[in-house]
Amino acid sequence: MLEWLNPVKGFGVTFHTMFKKVPTVEYPEVKAPTMPRFHGRHQLNRWPDGLEKCIGCELCAWACPADAIYVEAGDNTEEERYSPGERYGRVYQINYLRCILCGLCVEACPTRALTMTNEYELADDSRESLIYTKEQLLAPLQQGMEAPPHPMRLGETEKDYYRLGRDDNAAARADEQNSEAVQ
Repeated sequence: MLEWLNPVKGFGVTFHTMFKKVPTVEYPEVKAPTMPRFHGRHQLNRWPDGLEKCIGCELCAWACPADAIYVEAGDNTEEERYSPGERYGRVYQINYLRCILCGLCVEACPTRALTMTNEYELADDSRESLIYTKEQLLAPLQQGMEAPPHPMRLGETEKDYYRLGRDDNAAARADEQNSEAVQ
């Protein structure tokens, strides 16, 4: 009987939402913070003395479902040492035209050399600039770090470096547990 009101009822939803305040963020000026585990741009990490953590094993490239990572290994020598292991990533490229930011490469890395930052602004106007090279991906040198190549400073063998990394993780976990216990 009141079938002629059905179209008006349908517009009720439209009229209801039409006058609501829109939660628009002015993106370029105001950037929304990302969640702590956000998968953004990749970063190649360094040891505390400045040597690279990447050993050129290519596991990240094998794990990448989009085939976006290219790694070419080089051999370390005593005169030119870039990482504590026998090899290092001589050429390292990530093609962000193909990368789906899934994080499988980070999980595959045995030395935790590859991590993902919270940086999400990767757009560019040329395709060539979206293929990031090793120099663009490497973490910047912090105070007290020396630019490679240089001899190992944190130990005499590569095992000393990995023990150091394990000890740092254990210390960080202990600090977290202590802070949680205090709260």
